[in-house]
Amino acid sequence: MSSLQSKKILLAVTGSIAAYKSVILLRLLQKAGAEVKVIMTPSAAKFVAPLTFASLSKSEVYTDVVSNDAWNNHVELGLWADAMIIAPCTANTIAGMVGGFANNIVLAVYLSAKCPVYYAPAMDRDMWKHPSTLRNRKQLSEDDIEEIPIGSGYLASGLIGEGRMAEPEDIVSFLVEKFQRHSSLVGKRVLITAGPTKESLDPVRFLSNHSTGKMGICLAEEAANRGAAVILVLGPTDLRPKDDSIEVVNVVSAQEMYESCQKQFDTIDLSILSAAVADYRPAKTSNQKIKKSGSDMSLQLERTTDIAASLGKVKKKGQVLVGFALETQNAEQNAFKKIEKKNFDCIVLNTLANKGAGFGKSTNKVSILKNDGSKTEYGLKPKEEVAIDILDYIENNYFKT
Repeated sequence: MSSLQSKKILLAVTGSIAAYKSVILLRLLQKAGAEVKVIMTPSAAKFVAPLTFASLSKSEVYTDVVSNDAWNNHVELGLWADAMIIAPCTANTIAGMVGGFANNIVLAVYLSAKCPVYYAPAMDRDMWKHPSTLRNRKQLSEDDIEEIPIGSGYLASGLIGEGRMAEPEDIVSFLVEKFQRHSSLVGKRVLITAGPTKESLDPVRFLSNHSTGKMGICLAEEAANRGAAVILVLGPTDLRPKDDSIEVVNVVSAQEMYESCQKQFDTIDLSILSAAVADYRPAKTSNQKIKKSGSDMSLQLERTTDIAASLGKVKKKGQVLVGFALETQNAEQNAFKKIEKKNFDCIVLNTLANKGAGFGKSTNKVSILKNDGSKTEYGLKPKEEVAIDILDYIENNYFKT
């Protein structure tokens, strides 16, 4: 299953015995990488204590628009979320959604939500089949509020039939599919390079850099989340993607990374070259550890193969090639030169001059420079959010039809 990495999910729980399933749903959403906040109707709190959800979500759980003499900003919650899931959603809540009522925090947030809203009905069989419920469900469909298909089986009343809230695993799969459906990367083949390379001097020494590969791994997870088939060519690092749908090709040297990229490139739609590839390697590699001899040692280096330039030369129409540049001086000037020299469509620029950016950091601050001379700047953000910005830019500029 593709992850929901860094997606903001607002889980709204209403008064049904099925509320216990929402605890499991919360954990599964978190496991998939989502950030989850929970709101509950007062009647839902009679089935599952808000403290349970607060402990698991590490976030305050609101059960009313006003609590502890403070106003809980339902508008802010509605703007925060990438998706709102009402699960379980009772017949009463469905009626309130259709009627535009705002007599509890779930309905108030629903009326303020700017994100997609999905609901997972839960009620007894006869309530499910009642004409008023059928009318309300039809109206929600016309309002573009999508229903998560219900289950069938034993109900709280003892009856057997339709009305069971969908299983938490099915709700997560439903949500993953919805995020992917809106992405122009669904079905695209994406090649991402990440991490450092190591260039051996002898069996115990090598040349390398401080890259951890975190930025490239975040990009791979976000691309997979959008439905792409991702191949991650990963240099030597302890980090690994959490999404097991990502095909990881482990390499060590710049030459190994070059050969792997060349092998894959012909079938690739989008390549993002975020790896910190060594520009030079020792001209000679010793089979034995080099012993000290004299006071000084001269090390002769030779150029490694330029992966970006080699791919840029064979890039076909329809293929998008994105580079990365870490600069310490004349950053924009050097980045634009790289775009032209290596036939990039755009380049992601970051500089060590920005506090919180660079190798080994959990945050980054980037600009994206395009081959038409334009520039888009972003603020300092966690690398997971930077990955979202980069892929949003790529989709909007190269894959939207």
